Amino acid sequence: MSLSTDLSQTPPHKANGKTANGKTANGQAAQGRTDAGKVGGRQGRNAGSGDPVPARRSIRQRRERLFQWLFLVPAVVYMALFFGYPVVKNVVMSFQDYTTATFFTGEAPWVGLANYATVLSSSLFSTSLLNTALFTVGSIAGQFVIGLALAIFFQRKFPLNGILRSLLLLPWLLPLIVSSAVWRWILDKDSGALNRFLGDLGLVDTGVPWLTSTSLALIAVVGVNIWIGIPFNLTILYGGLQEIPDELYEAGSLDGATGWKAFRHITWPMLRPVVSVVLVLGVVYTLKVLDIILGLTNGGPANSTQTIATQSYALSFTEFKFGEGAALGNVLVVISLVFAVLYLRASRRAVDE
Repeated sequence: MSLSTDLSQTPPHKANGKTANGKTANGQAAQGRTDAGKVGGRQGRNAGSGDPVPARRSIRQRRERLFQWLFLVPAVVYMALFFGYPVVKNVVMSFQDYTTATFFTGEAPWVGLANYATVLSSSLFSTSLLNTALFTVGSIAGQFVIGLALAIFFQRKFPLNGILRSLLLLPWLLPLIVSSAVWRWILDKDSGALNRFLGDLGLVDTGVPWLTSTSLALIAVVGVNIWIGIPFNLTILYGGLQEIPDELYEAGSLDGATGWKAFRHITWPMLRPVVSVVLVLGVVYTLKVLDIILGLTNGGPANSTQTIATQSYALSFTEFKFGEGAALGNVLVVISLVFAVLYLRASRRAVDE
């Protein structure tokens, strides 16, 4: 009786509320399933069609790489035409009997290593090799020592520092044939400026045969080449010195490292990479020096200033034995490469230790 009374007295809106809440919960669950289905469908479509961001990045990278190669093409073409082709042609020519007749007939018989055997067994080759070594060592030593001393000197601040450094570049800017002509007049035995100067000082009674003596000609040529190469060494070494932090010298001075000790323990180790570049480039350049020697002595007197470079030039353009001249030129290239590789390896080993 009481149970039926309670049920009959239950407000109708509460019963309807329970029913409405049930419907709302069911509606929310259905909406959640619908949203999840939409997201899942969208992700499925994206997975099926592929993410466009990596594809766009890949296209952009391909375009950048293409533009990089386009910028490199002119340089590669230039190197191939003006450096690669002459080197290959010179190597091929060294294995041929290439003479003036070849220009008319187009025929250059293949002779193998005969040109190399001829030039290497020549009595003049040993003289040229020795002169090349003396000329290179003397020139590099003088250029480097004087250039390093001037670079250290110009580190100090004083009036006209920049102007003096600019004036020291003049020997490097002049054409080599002009420099050799000027020095040939200066070193002339009879009317040269140097002999007149020495005579006025009372140091010599007669003119010194700087360029006509077999014992002095090579020394004179080395001196002129040193004068020409000093600006290059000065410029590169001065730039290297500017990169050394002043804090290292300040810290070293607290430990008593000043003067020679500072140079030995701070300057030289920090300058070693620059020194390697200067020496390698200097040796390669000096080995192939031709203009100065031809302008001063033309390889004389009595072949006392004849080097491998001048002998190769004489074989090719004086005796017109182009095959032998090319073979001797290749020997000079090999000597330069061997020196560069050995020196760079030694420098790298020293740095690692």
